[in-house]
Amino acid sequence: MALDSTQTSDGFPIPAGVFAQTVTEVAHYTDRLFRFRITRPASFRFRSGEFLMIGLPNAEKPVFRAYSVASPSWDDALEFYSIKVPGGPLTEHLQKIREGDTVLMRKKPTGTLVLDALLPGKRLWMFSTGTGIAPFASLIRDPETYEKFDEVILTQTCRTVAELRYGQDLAAAVKEDPLVGEMAQRLRHYCTVTREDFPVRGRITDLMASGQLFNDLGVDPITPERDRGMICGSMEMLKDTKAALEGFGLVEGSNNRPDTFVVERAFVD
Repeated sequence: MALDSTQTSDGFPIPAGVFAQTVTEVAHYTDRLFRFRITRPASFRFRSGEFLMIGLPNAEKPVFRAYSVASPSWDDALEFYSIKVPGGPLTEHLQKIREGDTVLMRKKPTGTLVLDALLPGKRLWMFSTGTGIAPFASLIRDPETYEKFDEVILTQTCRTVAELRYGQDLAAAVKEDPLVGEMAQRLRHYCTVTREDFPVRGRITDLMASGQLFNDLGVDPITPERDRGMICGSMEMLKDTKAALEGFGLVEGSNNRPDTFVVERAFVD
């Protein structure tokens, strides 16, 4: 539950406009990746796919960074998926949190990876690398995603096989979920690896350019009449995937100007 005091247990002030929430679960996947869940304020509302600023109560002026909410908008807790950055001003400390610790979160969510920023379509592509899968972890657990699209394809590219585990576990679990499981049978999860042996190797943009992505899935190439896209990952990946979608005729949209694809440009450390 949220702390009622204006100070943390360590005596640091809780800044105005900030919730102080309790860590309820922490799971480490590799020496670089972990997820954690915190309590959700009763008054907090967000759209699946949005991000918010989170920090730790370990200084007079806490460091805040943007984190996509990985849990869906209906969940009673908030989940996050994070990279561990050696020497990072936030993640150096965040990776050490345990159940019962306090995490700070600003009260206003935002972001472009929301369904409202896309024009109606038939097939939704979610392109991610690494922890860029986090907003899609939210969206594939939201019934609205399947109500708006006949088919949902989530792609994730990582350096190693171990880094795929969070997404693989999630994609399997969502199909058994009592709320969205039946609808999520229409979800397809396409994984690629760049630095180890794996059934599919390579960057997603190269696999699009060669046509292997579409051949592997048994689908037609992307068209602006049918397809919508969302992109979240490294800066280089955003640039290259944006160019690839524009090559298929898609146009970047935003919250105030919906179109055929959207890009998230908020990053952790």
